[in-house]
Amino acid sequence: MSFVENNLVHLAAALWFIVCWGGYTRYATWKGRDTACLASVLHLYREDWMRRMLLRDNRIADASVIGNLERNASFFASSTLIILAGILAVLGASDRALSLLADLPLVQQASQGMSEVKLLCLAMVFVYAFFTFSWCMRQYNFAAVLVGSAPMVGERHVSEMERKAFASRAARVISMAANQFNFGLRSYYFGMTMLAWFVSPWLFMLMSAGVVLVLYRREFHSDVLDVMVYTPTEAPLPEASREIAG
Repeated sequence: MSFVENNLVHLAAALWFIVCWGGYTRYATWKGRDTACLASVLHLYREDWMRRMLLRDNRIADASVIGNLERNASFFASSTLIILAGILAVLGASDRALSLLADLPLVQQASQGMSEVKLLCLAMVFVYAFFTFSWCMRQYNFAAVLVGSAPMVGERHVSEMERKAFASRAARVISMAANQFNFGLRSYYFGMTMLAWFVSPWLFMLMSAGVVLVLYRREFHSDVLDVMVYTPTEAPLPEASREIAG
């Protein structure tokens, strides 16, 4: 009880962090069901991709794209292990880390026990990131198997309905892998905010709310989303043609 009373502000900041992260994840999933966002729009593009893949005899380019996506997840999974190793190294030398933090300006001092709790929480965030990225890699492996098992052009025993069902199923698997990759990236965003916890719990809460605003802006109101949602169907007239038309 004395530990809780002495670190009440820090624990409240940790609770606010969980609310921001979990609340935004639930909100983004709910809002994306009936609102254009990066996840929903990209899923439509993946369905178009799979439908067009079924019209090609050569699927080397499609397999290469999935392989590149898997390598991106593999890079982040490997980077996460390096970050975890660094956090565990700092945890093993917490006394020295506290002395270094004490020399920094504007740093609100905390007990050694609370500092170790912060490091453990930071490690848990990146453990979650590793699991999401590794699961993303496996799902891209599943997608590669689906691409390899896709019906070829001209197979008479495969109906058009079966082809549409396959395209939808393959697109869903790729979208599920992409969602896991997105969850891993969010854990990096929120993991970076935990560095502010070592400075001040109030700054930590402010940064957590700021990350939510950044994620919302990028996923629901970004410029790249506007481009993907709306593509002009007519090319603009050259300047000379405009003068003639005018």
